Amino acid sequence: MTMNKLFALLLVLFLPMGTVRGQALEIDIVGGAAAALPITIVPFEYLGTSASPDTDVAAVIRADLNRSGQFRALPEQDIVEKPLRGPEINFATWRLLKQDFIVVGRILDNPDGGYRAEFELFDVARQERLLGLALAGRAQGMRDVAHQIADHIYEKILGIRGAFWTRIAYVTATGVGQNIQYALMVADADGYNPQTVVRSREPLLSPAWSPDGRRLAYVSFERGNSSIYIQEIATGAREVVASFRGINGAPSFSPDGTRLALTLSRTGNPEIYVMDLATRQLTQITNHWAIDTEPVWAPDGQSIYFTSDRGGKPQIYQVPAGGGEATRVTFQGEYNARASVSFDGKKLAVAQGAGNVYRIAVLDRSLGGSGRWQTLSPGNLDESPSFAPNGSMILYAAREGSRGVLFAVSADGRVRQRLVLADGDVREPAWSPFRQR
Repeated sequence: MTMNKLFALLLVLFLPMGTVRGQALEIDIVGGAAAALPITIVPFEYLGTSASPDTDVAAVIRADLNRSGQFRALPEQDIVEKPLRGPEINFATWRLLKQDFIVVGRILDNPDGGYRAEFELFDVARQERLLGLALAGRAQGMRDVAHQIADHIYEKILGIRGAFWTRIAYVTATGVGQNIQYALMVADADGYNPQTVVRSREPLLSPAWSPDGRRLAYVSFERGNSSIYIQEIATGAREVVASFRGINGAPSFSPDGTRLALTLSRTGNPEIYVMDLATRQLTQITNHWAIDTEPVWAPDGQSIYFTSDRGGKPQIYQVPAGGGEATRVTFQGEYNARASVSFDGKKLAVAQGAGNVYRIAVLDRSLGGSGRWQTLSPGNLDESPSFAPNGSMILYAAREGSRGVLFAVSADGRVRQRLVLADGDVREPAWSPFRQR
């Protein structure tokens, strides 16, 4: 590997991958949520006349709500009665089982050849219907329907839009030694339905979603030097937007999608720049002898957070999006890097290091002063946090032995969901924005 490649890899804080022999993500829930809201999702019976869908809609909804950390779904084996409609519910049964909410539903044939899932949400104590909707989908799209139902339930009860019907991007590597092949993947937020966006025999790094969820920016070394590409997910069409001399790294779309923050060393030192995507005009945002990298936009588009070692070791700084004086944001911990910002701008998730231990920590800045910290991950080598678009969960990369895995942890740290490759590694996660309803 050339020194240029090595420096760029270190710059974006990419941790080495190991051997990979598979690409199917599997799910494992770790931890519990004793304080979560009890809810029953009764199995949805198929009432049509053709073949029933392969997707167990109720099971997907149950898994979604469980991994949010806000709900505790009654296991299917403990569901003693199986009503399909509101009038069939015996509320006394569910009060005895100490359930706060119950969801009933059924699957019907849709006139267009697909299916229609009808569901109702009830408050058990009040015996009151809170929600009743029908969503249609083709056979292969019933997981999407289930995720959307989970989103509706989440939003109705908690008043916050659900983020189950979203996607994640991540990087995999297949093979060993000189035969490693990298792939940029996109999957559902729960790890199902993985799709390959691009393959390369050279490293792929730093995937970043456009705000409309239709494009990904990423770093590729396929030209020999690092270059930044933007690729349409649906069509595969892509273009190089930055391939300057030196480092081209860490892209980040502005909230309105018209600009791209990135790290360039075109003048010799890694600095933060902003590119107008229509004109390709560059504005240099930082000007310092230190390494400035990993820019990420504040939700209002008025400022940019970035990682810099200008204080001696990597810490998070904030600078106006048009350039100006940078101010230090993180003070607790000798190492803070790779910031992700919650949708409301109140919280920062970072990889926080001390010695050889790196964990995911969240800084709540809404409390004033230097804010309040919470450590969310228990690992020794955790990195690359990425907030869900509603701020309820954080996706991050970790290592278990020699294996690279992803975890999704609830924002309060009560529940973690492991997303692993069947036989190998996965790194560099990025959670998508909301899809258009």
